[in-house]
Amino acid sequence: MLDKEYRILIINPGSTSTKIGVFDNEVSIFEKTIRHDIEEINSYTNIIDQYEFRKNTILETLDKEGINISKLSAVCGRGGLLRPIEGGTYAVNDRMLEDLRAGFSGQHASNLGGIIAYEIASGLNIPSFIVDPVVVDELDQIARISGFSLIERKSIFHALNQKAVARRVAKDLGKKYTDLNLIVTHMGGGITVGIHKQGRVVDVNNGLHGDGPFSPERAGTVPAGDLVALCFSGEHYREEIMKKLVGQGGLVGYLGTNDAIKVEQRIEAGDQEAKLVYDAMAYQVAKEIGAASAVLSGKVDAIILTGGLAYGKGFVKSITDRINWIADVIVQPGENELQALAEGALRVLRGEEEVKTYPGNFSTAKI
Repeated sequence: MLDKEYRILIINPGSTSTKIGVFDNEVSIFEKTIRHDIEEINSYTNIIDQYEFRKNTILETLDKEGINISKLSAVCGRGGLLRPIEGGTYAVNDRMLEDLRAGFSGQHASNLGGIIAYEIASGLNIPSFIVDPVVVDELDQIARISGFSLIERKSIFHALNQKAVARRVAKDLGKKYTDLNLIVTHMGGGITVGIHKQGRVVDVNNGLHGDGPFSPERAGTVPAGDLVALCFSGEHYREEIMKKLVGQGGLVGYLGTNDAIKVEQRIEAGDQEAKLVYDAMAYQVAKEIGAASAVLSGKVDAIILTGGLAYGKGFVKSITDRINWIADVIVQPGENELQALAEGALRVLRGEEEVKTYPGNFSTAKI
C-alpha cells in the first residue's frame, strides 16, 4: 500500500530574501529563493510590517510557477525568536502569533515564517506549523550555571539542522534518535556543538554571541577580564564591541573574510597567518567536542559534523584527527533547511510524532 501523499509549502524568510519550497512528502518539486528589493524592505519600519508584502510575493511566485495552492496539505514556516521551547513540530496558534509579532526574544526575519504560514494555511483550512526554532531549550539545569550568578547560560543554536541531521543519522544506523547519544557540530557562519542525549539537547554553546569555538564571523569564548577592560577603556562604543564579537569576530577579525574557501586558497598560496588562524578554529571545535564527550561520560554513539564548513576536507580532517578516538565521525555537509522543515511537518501529518502546542509546559524552558 502506497503512503498517503502530502503536499507541503515551506517558507523560510531571511533578511533580504525568502526561500520557499513545495514538497510531495520528502521530495522537493519546487524551490526558489525570492530576492526582495532592498528599497522595498527598508521602507518598512519594523520587520513584522513586511508580512503582507512577503506573503503576496510568495503567492504571486507560486501562481506564476503554476503551483495550485488548493492542493496543499499544510504550510510550514521557519520558527522565529519565540519563548524557549523544547524541540519538535508546533502548530501555529494565537499565542505564538502574538509572540512572533511582538518579537518576544528579538526582531528577526524568521519571525515572519510562522505568521505567513498561518495566513496562507488558514485561508485554505489546512494546518500551519513551525519546526525546531533557534530558541529550542532542552538544557539540563546544571548546564545553565555559568559561574557568574548574574548571567545564566542560554540555549541558542542551529536547532533545525542539528535535530534534522541527528534524526537522519539515527535512521541510517537503524536506531531511534531517542535511543542515541550524539554530538552534533554545526559549522557555518556560527559554530554550535550540541550534546544530544536520547533525543534532547542537554547542553550546547550559545552560537549567537555567547561561548564556544570562534567561527567565520563570531568570536566565541573570549577572556572575560580582558573583554571587560576593553569595554571600559573609553575607546569603544557598545555597538562597536558587539560587532567585533558577532559579525566581525573570528575569521573576519583576524583575516578580513568570512569565506572559508578564500582562506584555504590563501593557505595553499603559503599564507602562514591564515593557516594558524584556520588551524586554531579547527582546534577549538575539536576541544569543544572533547568537552561534550565528558558530559556523556564518554558514551558517545557518533559525532556528526554538518554545516557549510563540513565541505572543507582539510578542515574536517584537522578536527577528525583530534576526536575520532571518541566515536565514529559522520560528515553531513551543508544545511538543507527547507528539507528539514518539510520532514518536521511530515512526521506530524503521518502520525509519527505528536504535534506540540506553543508554548507548552516543558520544565527546563523558562516560559
